[in-house]
Amino acid sequence: MKYEEFAFFNQQLATMVRDGIPLEGALQRLCAEMRAGPLRAELVKLGEDLAKGVPLREAVQSRQLPDFYRQMLEVGAQSNDLPGVLTLLADYYQQRQVIWTRLKGLMVYPAIVLCGAFVLSCFLSFLLSTLVNSTLFQSPFFGWSGASRALVVVWCPPLLVGLAALLCVFAVTVPAIRRFARWRLPAFKEASLSQVASALALMLKSGLPLDKALGLAEKLEQGTPAGVEIAHWRQRLGEGRGKFPEMAAGGRVFPPLFVWVVGQSGEALSSGFERAAEMYQTRASYRGEVLLYSALPCSVIVLGLVIVSQIQPVLGTLIALMNSLGDTGSMPR
Repeated sequence: MKYEEFAFFNQQLATMVRDGIPLEGALQRLCAEMRAGPLRAELVKLGEDLAKGVPLREAVQSRQLPDFYRQMLEVGAQSNDLPGVLTLLADYYQQRQVIWTRLKGLMVYPAIVLCGAFVLSCFLSFLLSTLVNSTLFQSPFFGWSGASRALVVVWCPPLLVGLAALLCVFAVTVPAIRRFARWRLPAFKEASLSQVASALALMLKSGLPLDKALGLAEKLEQGTPAGVEIAHWRQRLGEGRGKFPEMAAGGRVFPPLFVWVVGQSGEALSSGFERAAEMYQTRASYRGEVLLYSALPCSVIVLGLVIVSQIQPVLGTLIALMNSLGDTGSMPR
């Protein structure tokens, strides 16, 4: 799902519903302008169900839409403020788009460096292996075994770089690894904290009770350390510890600063979560920029090491070969 397109869709949908256009009619008009895809197909079916008279709650539950989005539509219908909830959803997905764009830039640059290093390494290995085949294999001083060892040394760097690239692809494509890294790597953790705080602020602003909002947040973060910690919040809330600093005390995923910022809002937890979301979004942007700026010199160093690691062994072998030939030529007859 493209968050930017979805945010624009919800903003337009909120405007049309606020102007008095029925939800099913607004969905049909907006879906006609959307790109073909699974999201558009589900929204078209949602509009068709509503046009048949199916209640919004039942129509939404039968559609393959994000859980958070389905729950918030139900909240908007129950509170008779669907346009307001849709506007909040548009802001939420727009914020996620900004964060995701920055994080994609953070991931793409190292991937480009790895691909460039792999291509350069393969090119150098090809040139050096050609040189080895034309010199060392023909030399009586090194023989087959010595030249074979030189070839192994030549092709080791591209194999290692290729293995690193495969590991990166594996880490990006496997959901379990993404969830693990999302709450542990700098910039990614701050972005995740901002997303959770933004979601909780949206739900509380829409009139959702704190216990239900925490339950939905726990479901959204299922399988992550944040989901486990939010479950502890709900348990403490059920025990009567209603103040957020007491509810979130002793956690490891959500830092003390996060708890303090939210706790300063007192009973207005939606405002506290909103401030925390803004603060950690700023921190995520700053950390991402720092990592991007540091990636350039690191990439130059990596490429330099790749070149040196490939050329040095072969050059050393060739120098030894030339010295051996020189010693042979200087021997008395």
